[in-house]
Amino acid sequence: MQVSDFVPWLCWLFPIMGAVLVLPLAKFGKKFRDAAAISFSFLGLLMATFLIPEFFSYTYVDKPVFSIALPTGGSLSFGLLIDPLSIILVNLVAFLGFLIMVYSFKYMQNDPGLTRFWFLMSVFIGSMLLLILADNLILMFIGWKIVGFCSFGLIGYYYVDQKEHWIGGPAPSPFQKPSRCGLKALIYTTFGDTALLAAIIILYLYSGTFNLMGLYQTASTWLPKMAQTPGMLALTSVLFLAGPLAKSAQFPFHEWLPEAMSGPTPVSALIHAATMVKAGVYLIARMLPIFFFAAWLANPTNPEALTFFFATAIIGAFTIVLAGTQALVSVELKKALAYSTMGMIGYMILALGVAGLSATSLVDGMSSAIFQLITHGIFKAALFLCAGVVIHESQSIYLPEMKLSRQKMRFTWAFMWIAALALMGVPPFSGFWSKDDILVSCWASGQYALFAVALGAVILTALYTVRFMGLIFHKSRSEDGKSTEVAGESADEEASWWMVVPYGILAVLTVAIGLAGSWVSGFLNTAFQKYFVSLNLVTSSSVTAHVDPSLSGLSLSIFVAAASTLMVLIGTVIAYRFYISHQSKPESLTSNHRSLGYVYTFLKNRWYIDAFYNKVFVDGVLAIRAPLVRYIETPIDYALNVGIPTFFKGVSRRFRRIQTGILSVNMLFFMAFLAFLLLILLLLGVL
Repeated sequence: MQVSDFVPWLCWLFPIMGAVLVLPLAKFGKKFRDAAAISFSFLGLLMATFLIPEFFSYTYVDKPVFSIALPTGGSLSFGLLIDPLSIILVNLVAFLGFLIMVYSFKYMQNDPGLTRFWFLMSVFIGSMLLLILADNLILMFIGWKIVGFCSFGLIGYYYVDQKEHWIGGPAPSPFQKPSRCGLKALIYTTFGDTALLAAIIILYLYSGTFNLMGLYQTASTWLPKMAQTPGMLALTSVLFLAGPLAKSAQFPFHEWLPEAMSGPTPVSALIHAATMVKAGVYLIARMLPIFFFAAWLANPTNPEALTFFFATAIIGAFTIVLAGTQALVSVELKKALAYSTMGMIGYMILALGVAGLSATSLVDGMSSAIFQLITHGIFKAALFLCAGVVIHESQSIYLPEMKLSRQKMRFTWAFMWIAALALMGVPPFSGFWSKDDILVSCWASGQYALFAVALGAVILTALYTVRFMGLIFHKSRSEDGKSTEVAGESADEEASWWMVVPYGILAVLTVAIGLAGSWVSGFLNTAFQKYFVSLNLVTSSSVTAHVDPSLSGLSLSIFVAAASTLMVLIGTVIAYRFYISHQSKPESLTSNHRSLGYVYTFLKNRWYIDAFYNKVFVDGVLAIRAPLVRYIETPIDYALNVGIPTFFKGVSRRFRRIQTGILSVNMLFFMAFLAFLLLILLLLGVL
């Protein structure tokens, strides 16, 4: 028996076991319960690391364990798929999940609902690992839905809606209650899940299989057959993308993520920075070779398959700009980080989109997206964990009210700045390399407009990052302009080592990956090139290694690095003036320039997208409630609960009149009934 036979199953089953055990162990003592939750998440990580040697085979292992018969005559086999993509993702999710569970031990220690928290977090980690490892679309969808339900429970963790857990505001801005925030996330993602399920059914009807490798291997047969039906490939692409875009909070399904910050900070770090929102990126990456084959190999003259890539790239680019402008005006720290997550995922989605917009860009697009997924998962989890400490010490969720001391919280300050610099894309931190790889892939695929959008958005990233760091740690000037250490007067202090060590490890990893960034980029590029060639979906001549083409005598990578660094400098200098050196006040911009005031109002109201959704869908549903009750529900209720009982009561009352209690009369009725029944049978030819 090989390692690949049982280790993948234990990888996702261990966290599930931990979830099951915390329930009875809670009755024996909190220490046993907490130890079980953390220990089993570590065992899941240990199993994930055992899969790393399989990565270097640059191929896949798919061994079904059992199967069930399908009504169509075929069978559905269930197994786990081990390949470079799944190995990278399971290790990232398991590693971040374990660190966040360790952080949660101290952060959540006095919470009365901690048993429920451990249960939901453990089930979430296990189902996320199942989603990644599943070898067929049905098993993947099961993990996908469990992840969604756990997210609903964790976002609405404070479902009693105590006022201290409300987000939004401050007054007169509206507040949102945790229970409503969880429901909002569930509705948005369920809409996408329904469309995704429809796409899965369409794929099965044409391919006859749910197995992922089966879809790959038979693509040359069923894809041309699907292309014969005009519009089918385009329809399937749109339906399929709805699920990942909703899960990853991309336009137009993005409005649930800011409200998802109502959950505890470890929830924000795990679900909405490192794992669940990456599920959409993973699924697009998983299906990318199939649509690439459809666009460039199966039927190159049919442009329908390109719908998948054009829609992905354009939505990703638009979300980058949309999220960046929202982060720039957000007054809540976790919401600013949430908008940042939307934007960084937009970069990943953009890279996966451009991967199919050129016959030679598959490898570059895929490797750059996965590189960004890795680096972002690490530094954004660090930012969220630091944010939990910052919010706790400042006793406020609002950036303008945070006045923390850099001297008293030097570790948190340093680690948070490291993660922030990586988010900005400052060299040589990890985010610099992954972001530049995406920009290179955009240019190399010939998508110069998308390149320009992604490059320009780097300014926004630098602006909002320096802004929230300045508002947290660098409020060191009084109203008269004299330097004072306002933050130093606060009673804040460094967090427990149970919390500092996890985000310290993530900050160190951010630096380490940055120092080895060029090597990591080349390694991922080579790995995915070998993997795609091994699938026989592409040939070695249809993909190219990561070569930096010349651009006016300069290599493309140097040009992109210089351009992106310039964008970072522009954004940093502007933000530094307002939020670090305090040479100017942001309020003066809107007060002195009316047009900027209108822009600020537009951005502050979230481009009015959320207001539009509430007006059309929420208010629209509420508006039809009264006529629905009056003209549909009430008549149906009257018919079922009043009309039918009244009818049978009347029939019963009349039927009882013939019940005289005299045996001879009753026998006469009985004989008449038998005669009537015999006559009916004769007429029907039964007798």
